[in-house]
Amino acid sequence: MDFPWKRNLFVLWVGVFFCSTAYSISIPFLPIFLHTSLGVHDHLEAWSGISFGISFLASALISPYWGSLADKYGRKPMLIRSGFSLALLYFLTYFITDPYLFLVLRVFQGLLAGYVPAAIALVATNTPEKNVGYALGVMATAGATGGIVGPLVGGVVSHLWGNAEAFLFSGCVVLVSALIATFLVKETNMNRSGSRSNVREDLRAAIANRSLMTILGLSLMVTISVMLLEPLLTVYVLQLGASQQEASLSAGIIFAAVGIATVIAAPQWGKLGGKVGYTKILFIGLLGGAVGNLLQVFFTNLYGFGVLRFAYGLFFAAVYPSINALIVKVTEPEFRGRAFSLNQSANQLATMLGPVLGGVLGGAIPIRYVFIINGIALLATAILIRAKKPGLSGKQPQKQSSDPQLTAK
Repeated sequence: MDFPWKRNLFVLWVGVFFCSTAYSISIPFLPIFLHTSLGVHDHLEAWSGISFGISFLASALISPYWGSLADKYGRKPMLIRSGFSLALLYFLTYFITDPYLFLVLRVFQGLLAGYVPAAIALVATNTPEKNVGYALGVMATAGATGGIVGPLVGGVVSHLWGNAEAFLFSGCVVLVSALIATFLVKETNMNRSGSRSNVREDLRAAIANRSLMTILGLSLMVTISVMLLEPLLTVYVLQLGASQQEASLSAGIIFAAVGIATVIAAPQWGKLGGKVGYTKILFIGLLGGAVGNLLQVFFTNLYGFGVLRFAYGLFFAAVYPSINALIVKVTEPEFRGRAFSLNQSANQLATMLGPVLGGVLGGAIPIRYVFIINGIALLATAILIRAKKPGLSGKQPQKQSSDPQLTAK
């Protein structure tokens, strides 16, 4: 009985790894692509920001709909849909020469995305409960590893062939994810007999589940915390003394340090959460992340900053697996596809808002103080969770009816 879930875990880890790698091969180089391939010379920063954010906005709006379909027809069809769609869109990008058409493709990339949340939901619903924390911890390493490997591959591809060719390469890589989903993923825990709800009913059902709404709010804030620093790290590396020639490399190494720490620590946090409770692990992860940001006030050299970010990553690696495991704990299996899609909506909105807020703060106050503000916010969240434990007892909720009319009440 143990073999199917372990097989799915391995297969989906590989699928998410390739999907995340495909994204990070080309998307980090959007400004260069817009400038060199699409001829954008004026307002390049605005074009880059809009191109980056519009996909996340579209994804946030459509995710609840895909979640409803996933709970009715299965998560595997969602993997296949998103995998092949994204591959096609990456291939089409290679032929685009107009920046406005590129924006249209970015919208469709957001609308048709959903591979990663579908994979997480499938793992969560097809894994024995005692192993869910460990499995979700392992899944967290797939995205982190792809985020490390992708920019390195993308840099090499762009250097050797060109920025447009990087999108072709991304299409080939994400096509592997689609083929993996089609031929290797097995979904067994699926009930297709119920009627499909609509998005409005799903939102009502989610709002009625106070524990789920608490977790979604936490997920939104945590992702804003991460993305808040995204546009500032390279600038901060320059302020710490790196030369302009070395700034990109140094920032890339520091980004990679957090990813490597996640790969090391996330499975262990997930396994420990299954023993002592995910709320406790979430508290530790948030507390460690808060301290990691607050300590930045004492580190004024590049090497100390890199070590500190690695240590931050070791603790913060506990956060996302714990959030995903808590979503499993507070929802019934037939609602989990929708729950994870709502969580994706929260993450996508935060991914869009975080860099904007970080850019505004970084322009108004010294970047070191942004780290401190971030740390205080995470610390306050950790204390609130520790003191109140708002609905995160880890107990299963009352049975949610498969009838959407009853579920919405």
